[in-house]
Amino acid sequence: MITCVVEYTVDPAKMEAFEEFARTWISLVNRHGGQHHGYFLPGEGASDRALALFSFPSLADYEEYRSRFGVDPDFVAADQIRDTSGCVLRYDRSFMRPLLESSETA
Repeated sequence: MITCVVEYTVDPAKMEAFEEFARTWISLVNRHGGQHHGYFLPGEGASDRALALFSFPSLADYEEYRSRFGVDPDFVAADQIRDTSGCVLRYDRSFMRPLLESSETA
C-alpha cells in the first residue's frame, strides 16, 4: 500500500471553496480504486494549512488513477473548483508507506 500525503497552503478566506474541492476529490479517489482518509483542515494555530491523505494498493494503481487528470471530465471539473476559486495557493505531494497495527513488514 502507498499513501499520498498532500500538504496544502490555502486561502483562509476561501475555505468554503476548499471544502467543496476536498469533498469532490474524496469521492473521486474512492470511486477510482483508492481509499481516502480525509482532509484535515485548520482548527487552531496556523489557519492556512490543510492536509489530505489517501491510499492506493500500489504505486501502479495510483499512476492509473493519475492518468485521468486533465482527461476525465469529473477530474477536470474538480480542478476547476480549485482554479476558479483560488482556494489553493500551493501544494506539495509526497508518498508514504503506512505502518499499521496489522501491517506485515515489507
